[in-house]
Amino acid sequence: MAAHLQTTTIVTSHHVSSGTWTTGICDCCSDMSTCCCALWCFPCMQCQTVSQFGWCFCMPLLDCCMVVSCCLRQKMRDRYSIHGSCCDDFCTLCCCYPCAWCQMSREIKIRAHSGTGAVITQQITHS
Repeated sequence: MAAHLQTTTIVTSHHVSSGTWTTGICDCCSDMSTCCCALWCFPCMQCQTVSQFGWCFCMPLLDCCMVVSCCLRQKMRDRYSIHGSCCDDFCTLCCCYPCAWCQMSREIKIRAHSGTGAVITQQITHS
């Protein structure tokens, strides 16, 4: 008699977010590589950040009136379940544009390192 194999797919999600950014706007020194990159070649850091988020790397070059920056920040809040509003994003970018970009870069690095997202595993059972 042949054994019947059954495959079960299990999907689990891991979330880091508590509804806030994992680092503050002034935590630039918590990630010295991002800080140095922003200091010496800010456009390179911006292009790297959007690329790591999954956007076209040249998007920051089109950042007229902070439209791209505000859209990226809003999309990051949506993806990572961070509380805030478009008005908050705009004010943050107006007050300290480079620090806001460094914060977004750190957030992407932290989320990628912590493995947020779905993990799919398969389990084969004999019946």
